[in-house]
Amino acid sequence: MTFIHWLAGLSGHIFASACVMTILVLMLFMAVKLYQSYRRNQTYLMLILVLLVVLIQNAAVLGIACSGRTTAPYWELASVFLDLLTFIIINFVFMKLYTGRSAKLKGFPFLLMFAGLALVTAAQVAFTPDIALASPDADAVNFLAVDFYGLILNFVILLNLRGIDQRFTYSASLIVYFTRQLSVMADHYVFHGKVPMLVILSHLLPVVYYALLFLLLFEWVLERLLMTFQSSITDGLTSLYNRRHFTKKADQLLRESKRIAIIFCDIDNFKKLNDTQGHHKADGVLKQVADILREETAGIGTAGRYGGEELLGLIAAPGIKPEIVAEAIRSRVEKETIVTISVGVSAARDGASVAEIVRQADEAMYQSKTTGKNKVTLHASMRTRSRASDSPAKQNAQM
Repeated sequence: MTFIHWLAGLSGHIFASACVMTILVLMLFMAVKLYQSYRRNQTYLMLILVLLVVLIQNAAVLGIACSGRTTAPYWELASVFLDLLTFIIINFVFMKLYTGRSAKLKGFPFLLMFAGLALVTAAQVAFTPDIALASPDADAVNFLAVDFYGLILNFVILLNLRGIDQRFTYSASLIVYFTRQLSVMADHYVFHGKVPMLVILSHLLPVVYYALLFLLLFEWVLERLLMTFQSSITDGLTSLYNRRHFTKKADQLLRESKRIAIIFCDIDNFKKLNDTQGHHKADGVLKQVADILREETAGIGTAGRYGGEELLGLIAAPGIKPEIVAEAIRSRVEKETIVTISVGVSAARDGASVAEIVRQADEAMYQSKTTGKNKVTLHASMRTRSRASDSPAKQNAQM
């Protein structure tokens, strides 16, 4: 027996079914975990139910194939109906997951697909009255109407992928399913099992189809984990590191480089801006200042939100003078936004902790705030070094 004939035979069928069931079990595990984490999202519950149905159906088909028994035509029709019903539900679930929030997915078209499937199946039974009396023979009764409706379903869904974020993988799964439908129909209605390659395709393409769906679901899980992680370390408004993670990052950089500098920025008259122009306008300004801080510290350090309108920059690159960076930030904020900032700068000394460096930068910022605002002030520990520098920041530093 050649390998081709092995794949086209019962062994190949068992192998493919076992692969499909393994993938379904993994998907079911992920769906259960998602539902446990997001119980209010009924989409995950729907996914669990449809995966259970597909898993049971594949187990039943595998059991019948292993027993060597032939199935009655009404069982074949029920199996085809269930295949298409789960196909509709699975596509609804994945389109629901991957449709952007701006384009809400409506369930009505999928209800129409289900209604059409029920009508076509009922018509198939009505125009094939001997379905219940036919002997268990693969060629006794055909279900061309239902099979053809399955092709139409696939084609309609494939043409309506405008809102799907993961377009390539999802459309690839539909193309694979469409190819599988064509191979099954060609094998059943034209070649009657005499072309091994068509039989192999009907066995193996479901493996590829469910593997692609597994990848889609796996990407979705990773995306949720990444979002959860990001929300735990960043500030929701500015997307800068939150205070806790900024301190953790600063501790790490201090251990690695031994020398870091903290730039403490406070937006001038921010409360007045909130009161006169509203929170929306004030939040927009805060984001602008945060973006400037992020851009100026990119590649040489990091940035975080200390609290309220107070933002922190960290410089850890050798040869970079923090007072120059601080002045660049102050200047850009003055030119590019409707506000100004008061800035304080402090650098690490031997044995200094991150909390102490931040406190010193805060003190220097307070001096800027109380002596005119919109300026950069170096902490006393940096003044001796700053006098030897001709940097633009020195001209604005308060000695």
